Amino acid sequence: MEWLLAPMDASRAHEIGWHLSWHARIMVLAWGVLVPLGVIIARYFKIFPNQDWPRKLDHRLWWNTHRICQYAACVLMVVGLWMILNAPPSGTINGPHWFLGWASLALAFVQMTGGLLRGTKGGPTDPAKDGSPRGDHFDMTPRRLVFEVIHKGAGYVALIMSALAILSGLWQANAPNWMMVSILLWWACLVLGCIIFQRREMAVDTYQAIWGPDPSLPGNQRKPIGLGITRRK
Repeated sequence: MEWLLAPMDASRAHEIGWHLSWHARIMVLAWGVLVPLGVIIARYFKIFPNQDWPRKLDHRLWWNTHRICQYAACVLMVVGLWMILNAPPSGTINGPHWFLGWASLALAFVQMTGGLLRGTKGGPTDPAKDGSPRGDHFDMTPRRLVFEVIHKGAGYVALIMSALAILSGLWQANAPNWMMVSILLWWACLVLGCIIFQRREMAVDTYQAIWGPDPSLPGNQRKPIGLGITRRK
């Protein structure tokens, strides 16, 4: 217990101001909890375990949960950024954390912008105004292909960058050991869950989860985008 309460570096004091302490709490909640949860739900729960797929398609609980997690995280990021920008000069943290933090925020901006520019959905559940199933996602247009590559790639890079930002921030603030242990245990549980879900082949292609396995559909004629993404028959 004494070790858990002690700072990570015994040679330095753990003295941080109000702005810095709340910046840390808010950013850990955003990047360490909400963002990875949103990613895991979007990757592994497009088809829910009790869903009668392919009779029941386009189960949108994963989509709504993913959006709630990521939008809430973005709001918290803005608040956390405000905290650190308004902190006294003596209360700011430079070094690796500064670079990693700004890089993570830049990637978050890329994700938000990409989401707004991803194009139309189409298909039988969201047809065009003329009633046709045409849409960027249903047709897997170049616009949609670019979005998926950037969105998935930047998303996973952001996860890595933000994890490094959190760890470097804890070290530079000389946080108590229990904080580092808690976040590492939480991440270990998430990683373990991902391993289990991946082995169960739950990372199903978005296109197939929404519109089914019909090989004649445009998206099913392409290779799934992303590492470890599977298709069901």
